[in-house]
Amino acid sequence: MLNWKTLGLVAVAGAGMLIAGCKSAPELSKDQALKMVQDKYDQTAPVGVNILVDDAGMRLGATSKLWDRTKVYPNRLWADFKLTAEGKKAVVLPGGGDTIEWRPASLEDKKYSIVVTTIGANHLKAKDMGDLQDEMLPGADTAKAGKYTEAANLTGVPETLQHIIADNALNKVSWKKQADFALENGSWVLKRIE
Repeated sequence: MLNWKTLGLVAVAGAGMLIAGCKSAPELSKDQALKMVQDKYDQTAPVGVNILVDDAGMRLGATSKLWDRTKVYPNRLWADFKLTAEGKKAVVLPGGGDTIEWRPASLEDKKYSIVVTTIGANHLKAKDMGDLQDEMLPGADTAKAGKYTEAANLTGVPETLQHIIADNALNKVSWKKQADFALENGSWVLKRIE
């Protein structure tokens, strides 16, 4: 009977040492994950914001002197607008140059828009990290993934352009993204953003 008690005690002690010897992965909090994503954004080149400008936006831009109408075509629908000195400080056109070619299909064409990109470039912002989930990641024994919001930073963007962004539902200034993290040498690292 004594041998069984001793053997049981040794078994429990051995199991305890085995469990104590196994190190678990350090915790990865939502704040730590979000900081890694933001650090990555801060290390990449700043970007301008693409803005879809519809008819109302064109009028607002003209009223705010970002562009001036320079030519109206015989169909009275099409027009050319030249960027003003203020407009050239605020936006660039995708094809280069300084002339916006406004070409809607008809008076009823409410979906027609052009794209301009802000000159003021900022780093993207990461926010609202969701719960982190265990993940299978190639080449990693321990991995986690978290969904978060990536948002354009509108700091320094002229107020007129911010109104154009806000007034057109097609303009997107935030997106849902997923970040994948892996445990490497006892520390969590950001592996990819998709």
